[in-house]
Amino acid sequence: MSQPPFKRILLKLSGEVLMGNQQFGIDPEFVAELAREVKAAKDTGLEICLVIGGGNIFRGMAGAAKGMDRAQADYMGMLATVMNALAMQNALEQQGVHTRVQSAIEMDQVCEPVIRRRAERHLEKGRVVIFAAGVGSPYFTTDSGAALRAAEMKCDALFKGTSVDGVYDSDPKTNPEAKRYDTVDYNTVLAEDLKVMDASAVALCRDNKIPIVVFSIREKGNLARVLKGEGVQTIVRGEG
Repeated sequence: MSQPPFKRILLKLSGEVLMGNQQFGIDPEFVAELAREVKAAKDTGLEICLVIGGGNIFRGMAGAAKGMDRAQADYMGMLATVMNALAMQNALEQQGVHTRVQSAIEMDQVCEPVIRRRAERHLEKGRVVIFAAGVGSPYFTTDSGAALRAAEMKCDALFKGTSVDGVYDSDPKTNPEAKRYDTVDYNTVLAEDLKVMDASAVALCRDNKIPIVVFSIREKGNLARVLKGEGVQTIVRGEG
């Protein structure tokens, strides 16, 4: 499967990935392994933005389902993404990768505010930029935050690293007959409610012609393979 060369990408990681084999929280060894993968990708000349979810620490919708105010629960989830971003920043800098965290909720003691032109300058200087706290408002997922930042930063593609190796027509964990797509268009994802990202994130990528590449980040070395157009993945893009 051939892919055009990318200059700048946004890598979206689910918070659960940072748990490694734990039940919750952050596994420093697995985060260090992820940092090595990101460094290897950056060393090929790529400019990389990162967005990490917060589900390993707190998930807003789950909190709301248990009776919490949805907005309050979402703000707690945003703070969880900042903790994950700082953990990834630490791991990357231990690998010698200069990294900046920009948060949509301002907290000057620990990270920068989101300033698009400053983020672009960081990327041009070879730094990795981690965007935290989603879009800074409740009712938006980190998927929407990732799509927004990918559009703002004019990324060539959004890579979504998850626990599954692509997009399926049903849940492969419960349906052994589930069919995996090699490629699928945005409108099919939206019409059939395929669980790639939430609908607003997919629509934002469609409107800005940003392909979404879904792959398993848990498989060692998979990010490098997928960036070369190898490995198992699903590419979501426009028709034709």
